[in-house]
Amino acid sequence: METNAILGEGERLRLRVANLGDVDYILSLSFAKENHPFVYAFDRVHHSGIVMGDGKEAMDVIVEERETGDRVGYFLVAGLSTEAKEQEWTHVIIDRKGRGYGHEAMKILKRWAFEVWGAHRIWLDCKDYNERALHLYESEGLRREGLIRETFYNTEKDTYENLVILGLLAREYEARKQEGQEL
Repeated sequence: METNAILGEGERLRLRVANLGDVDYILSLSFAKENHPFVYAFDRVHHSGIVMGDGKEAMDVIVEERETGDRVGYFLVAGLSTEAKEQEWTHVIIDRKGRGYGHEAMKILKRWAFEVWGAHRIWLDCKDYNERALHLYESEGLRREGLIRETFYNTEKDTYENLVILGLLAREYEARKQEGQEL
């Protein structure tokens, strides 16, 4: 997918495909002290490869305010070439927390995933102690599908951590849309 391509807009936000100029911002979000404990951060080489790629496998997506153009978050969307039409959202990081941007950004990305890209399923994983993120995902219709026990080794804490798997099917998205819970 072409860099800077607009994936969708909401009332306050716009989602676009990242460009090389966004890589430093993506890294700053991933390694920020308030985000880093909750994500497995990839390095510059990884993100530069995604941004410079053709977007058929994965893409970095920038969340920005429509009015100002300020970047306020990013998603890493993978699994774009699966026959199962299944997307994995490996990173969901909102910079300006507490403003409802996470909800709006997820709604925009869900609309793109299901209505434009034609996804059958979207899914993500989340550390089991990340209550804020779990609340966001579940309130946006993702359902807990499982728990992967002690799958992530946290070198800073010298301990293993659990991941909760959450997913949403196209028919569940459509039902939410019919109920007025989606854009």
